[in-house]
Amino acid sequence: MKLKRSSKCTLKFATQAKRQTLKTILTEYGKVVNFFIEQFWINTPTKAELLKDIVNLPNTWLSARLRKVAAREAIDMVKAVKEAGKTTKPVHRGKRMHVSSTIASLQIRGKAKEFDCWLHLASMGNNIILDLPIRGHKHINRLMAAGKQLASYIITENYVQFCFEIETGPKTQEGEVVGIDTGINALASLSNGQQLGTKVKEQIEVIKNKKYGSNKQKKARRALKQYMDETAKVAVSGKKLVVVEGLKKMNHKTKLTRRVSKSIRRSLGAWCYRYWLNRIQMACENNRVSFRTVNPAYTSQRCHACGHTESGNRHREMFSCLSCGHTDNADLNAGKNILWRFLSGPYGAAYKPSIA
Repeated sequence: MKLKRSSKCTLKFATQAKRQTLKTILTEYGKVVNFFIEQFWINTPTKAELLKDIVNLPNTWLSARLRKVAAREAIDMVKAVKEAGKTTKPVHRGKRMHVSSTIASLQIRGKAKEFDCWLHLASMGNNIILDLPIRGHKHINRLMAAGKQLASYIITENYVQFCFEIETGPKTQEGEVVGIDTGINALASLSNGQQLGTKVKEQIEVIKNKKYGSNKQKKARRALKQYMDETAKVAVSGKKLVVVEGLKKMNHKTKLTRRVSKSIRRSLGAWCYRYWLNRIQMACENNRVSFRTVNPAYTSQRCHACGHTESGNRHREMFSCLSCGHTDNADLNAGKNILWRFLSGPYGAAYKPSIA
């Protein structure tokens, strides 16, 4: 099994002149991408069809290589919008570009010992050559030691993002099979009766009570992310399959009938639940644990014991079935329903024998 991971290195050590030149390149690159989006919106070519007659169309000082990179990005953006069923043309903001080894290459450091290496940018046009200083950190050093660095880079005004490919081996065949419910009182309520991340509510309240965008709020958000990282690692430890809800568009403005209250959506907002579910998935990948998602509808209202589904079954944090009288913690009951929904589906058959 191969994983792809990325890490960012700041460009704050680059001189002001270099950063201004990079900004000029990104602005022109964005214009060229938008030109190709207009060209490709009706009839989208394949990347193999990007020959001279197409690549040389825009009036720009960018090199043929960078124009081709821009054309490829335009194709990807157009396809992504159409696959999502949208009808509005995408727009490139000129804030970033994704380049390969034809444009960028890492070079060993020279006399400047305070940097680990230089990102050498050439063949961009207008006789521009840039050497951007790169200083490593713990995360990127760990990825470099664990896997292979790919010859592709995402470049912005403020950072360079590096990509790595890591071989982890086959999926594990030993461990528990669990469903995980995401909640405000416990980040992870497992179908095996375990609850993790029970301090998440108070940490979210700290964030809500800080001034928006302040340094104190940013610090509180970092603390919450760290808490989520640690909880995710514990949640997948010793497991062979983890099933979660496929939550989407969960913010305070979204109307989710019979799902979660506006207060909870506001507390466990879009950035928060996405980050949490991504960390669960990444922890599964790192530990060779299978990861699946299911439809979240009515998992908190269905009785795991008899299957009766009714909104009146749930009373705050307690679940009491109006049909059979079964009682349980509401989040733990939801975790059991999440696992049941997967196991009762067409893809859950292979895991059923391991459930007692």
